[in-house]
Amino acid sequence: MSRAGAARSVTVRVPAKVNVQLAVGAARPDGFHDLANVFLAVSLYDEVTVTPADELTVTCAGPDADQVPLDRTNLVARAAETLAARSGLPAPAVHIHIAKNIPVAGGMAGGSADGAGALVACDALWGLDTPAAELLDMCAELGSDVPFSLVGGAALGTGRGEILTPVEAGAFHWVFAVADGGLSTPAVFREFDRLAQGREIPAPEASPALLAALASGDPEALAATLVNDLQPAALSLRPGLAETLAAGTDAGALAALVSGSGPTTAFLVRDAASAAKVAAALEASGLCRATRTATSPAPGATLL
Repeated sequence: MSRAGAARSVTVRVPAKVNVQLAVGAARPDGFHDLANVFLAVSLYDEVTVTPADELTVTCAGPDADQVPLDRTNLVARAAETLAARSGLPAPAVHIHIAKNIPVAGGMAGGSADGAGALVACDALWGLDTPAAELLDMCAELGSDVPFSLVGGAALGTGRGEILTPVEAGAFHWVFAVADGGLSTPAVFREFDRLAQGREIPAPEASPALLAALASGDPEALAATLVNDLQPAALSLRPGLAETLAAGTDAGALAALVSGSGPTTAFLVRDAASAAKVAAALEASGLCRATRTATSPAPGATLL
């Protein structure tokens, strides 16, 4: 058993993500969509702590904690159960606590990050030393964004987003505007399908120009290439987000887009000073509930 196997508790820090390219193909027979999904992990984090207990329980504290399910539907519980089953262990008896800072239902993969964090934390608590490839396989079973939450950094996700290829990325500064309420990812994909009816949808491919801009670390070059195929669907469901996007660019952001399935909006800026200015303007606009500033890339699930 590893040193962590005897620990009384284990804490793992996990990052949020932003999609700098989200190219979406037509619906597959299984209901998913093929994607070309260029992920960047950003420096907004949740922390997941696991402690031995009499039974599997989940608690959560932090912004929007009241919106986080505390039953077995939460990915942290499913992660613990999946790891125990795969490892031939009895039903997991752990208390899992989520210190929530990533916006809930905001298109930044907070739930996926927590699932990855619980997987790594339970693996360390139980002293399993599960190979990385097996952890990634379990992540993919839990959800399309969970594998990237495990590895962090920058990556191209293909398939439904779970097949990862690392990509180079320079440093970038971001502002995120947190909207009131969330958007259901399945609902946004259904709206994408509705809006796409009657037209040919090309197979999704990563943009060579975007990948080159990402590697260069040039924010203006990256700004010219950002794209999210789910943005029209998110704006159709939440038209007010268009005003938020405009307010950020009017305040000096180089580019603005809906983060993933939304409703969090992401603003690429030149530097930390620009980030502070754009964040202040967005908060003053009254168009969002809160703002967060962050940098990218950020590390994936990390034992603390």
